[in-house]
Amino acid sequence: MKYKSVIVTKRGGPEVLQIIENDLREPAAGEARIQVLSVGVCQDDVAARIGNRPFLPKIPFVPGYTILGVVNAVGAGVTEIAVGDRVAALTTIGGYAEYIYLAVEKLVQAPDTLDPAEAVTLILNYLVAYQILHRSVQVKPGDKVLIIGASGGVGTAFLQLGKLAGLKMYGLASASKHKALAEYEAIPIDYHTQDFVEVIRKAEPGGLDFVFNGMGEEYLGRSMAVLRRGGTLLHYGAPQSLSNFLLFLVKLIWFNLLPNGKTVKGYGSHMVDIQLLREDWIELFKLLEEGKIKPIIMAKFPILEAAKANKLLESGQVIGNIVLLAPELM
Repeated sequence: MKYKSVIVTKRGGPEVLQIIENDLREPAAGEARIQVLSVGVCQDDVAARIGNRPFLPKIPFVPGYTILGVVNAVGAGVTEIAVGDRVAALTTIGGYAEYIYLAVEKLVQAPDTLDPAEAVTLILNYLVAYQILHRSVQVKPGDKVLIIGASGGVGTAFLQLGKLAGLKMYGLASASKHKALAEYEAIPIDYHTQDFVEVIRKAEPGGLDFVFNGMGEEYLGRSMAVLRRGGTLLHYGAPQSLSNFLLFLVKLIWFNLLPNGKTVKGYGSHMVDIQLLREDWIELFKLLEEGKIKPIIMAKFPILEAAKANKLLESGQVIGNIVLLAPELM
C-alpha cells in the first residue's frame, strides 16, 4: 500500500515542493502510524524550505511543524495509545503527508469533539503565546503589552489569550488588518505609517510591562525604548541566518547588561520539556472546547496542495492561520 507526502526537493520558493509516493510500512517498536487529518502551515516551514535559518533539515525532507491525526497502527510495546485515538504532535518536520510515523512520547491525546482545523493551531501558535504569557513572564490582569506581528497565527493567539488574561494590548500590524486587532480590544498601530515608539510613549508615558516580538531582531532596540523600568522584552522565532542568530545573542547579552532594569528573554518551544508541553496543550484544548478561544482560520487547503498554502502565507496578506486538511475534511 502507498501513501503520498510533499517534499522539499531543493531550496527555493513554493514551486520546489513536490508530491511523492511512499510505501506504507508497519510502525516500529514504541512508534505509532498516524493518518494525518490536519497540519498547521507556519513560517518555520517556509524558512526551512528557503534555507534562511541556521540548523536546517537536510534536503530532501517533508515540511510540517504540527499535525493532528488518528492512530492507524501501533508498534510493539505501545500501551499509552490505541488504534482510533486522536492525537497531536509538534513534529518540526514531516507533517505534509497523508501518514506520519512518530514515537509515542511525542504525542498528546486530543479530544475528538474538536474541529481538526482549529485544534491543530493550538499545537504551535497558541502554545507559543500561552507559554510566553503564563510561563515565561506570568502576566497579570491590567498589564500593558505590545504585540509585534499581531495579525499572524501567533499574534492572533496572543490577542485572544491576552484578552482572556485581562491585558491592555497594543498591536503592530498593517492598516488592512487593524479591524481584526480591534475585535480583541487591542489598540492597533500601523508599522508602515506610524512610529510605534512615539505612539506608545505618548499613550503610556510610564512605559509598558511587556513586549512580545516575533518579527525580527531589528525591533529589539525600539522595543526596549517603550518598556518601563523592570519591564521585559520577550523575543520568539528563529533568526533569519546564522549571522543574525549570533548578532541576536550579542544584542541579548548587551541589553541585559544595561543598568536600566529592563530584561530581554528568548523563547523557543524546542527548549520546553515535553511534559510541560502536554500540560499546556491539554489546557488549550479545554479553552477551545469551552469556547473561550476561537482560532482564526483564513484558508484551508488539501494536504497535497501545500505549495498553494505556502504561497499564500508568503504573500503577507494572511490574518490568523492557514491549515492543510485531509481530503475528506475539505
